[in-house]
Amino acid sequence: MKKLIVITGASSGFGAAMAKIFNANDYPLLLLGRRTEKIEALKLSGEVMIRHTDVTDQEEFSAAIHEAEKKYGPTDLLINNAGLMLLGNVWKQSSKEWQTMLDTNVMGVLNGMQIVLSEMKENHHGTIINISSIAGFKAFQNHAAYVASKYGVHGLSETVRQEVSGDNVRVMLVAPGAAETELLTHVTDDSALSEYEAWKQSMGGITLDPVHVAETVKFMYEMPQEVNIREVDIAATLQDN
Repeated sequence: MKKLIVITGASSGFGAAMAKIFNANDYPLLLLGRRTEKIEALKLSGEVMIRHTDVTDQEEFSAAIHEAEKKYGPTDLLINNAGLMLLGNVWKQSSKEWQTMLDTNVMGVLNGMQIVLSEMKENHHGTIINISSIAGFKAFQNHAAYVASKYGVHGLSETVRQEVSGDNVRVMLVAPGAAETELLTHVTDDSALSEYEAWKQSMGGITLDPVHVAETVKFMYEMPQEVNIREVDIAATLQDN
């Protein structure tokens, strides 16, 4: 019997691709996001629960997970995928944009981990996969606050991995490069957006298809519990940095 998988940021991009691939393989799913109509538009079938959740609201996040667990059993995989990428230079970007990214990209991940880890440790079983970015280990211009948030995801993931490894709980990290997602739709700095688009064109105008990230996540999760693929960095071949 397959166990419950929870995916945050399931409305588009990596989250939607992961929802589709796990649904096609008959896993019970809790799909979380702020745009539930987009998740419903995926037209998934079987054991699927969709709930509006802002990952920065731990109470709302926790309530959704516990509701799904009452129906499908304990969370066996939490994919912390929800994230924001707001580009801009430190000397002119709004500090509100920094805070929004740090709240979603870092606090949201910590919230999810705290909600599920006690039971995973008690059960000596469970996996958390945090979706970070290549910007979690190298710098990109116009990305300072985003890079700070993703370096945070890398650091917290490795720290918690060490802390829970003795309980047979896995913490994994996936760091995608530039990808065909909706991350850029919230960027307010036109010059930073133009530079990003020029960079994308230098790669032939096509970046990483989210389906390949979903396939990678599924492969990592389906390894035996005693095997932890700690980190995967995945990008389009034409991406040179």
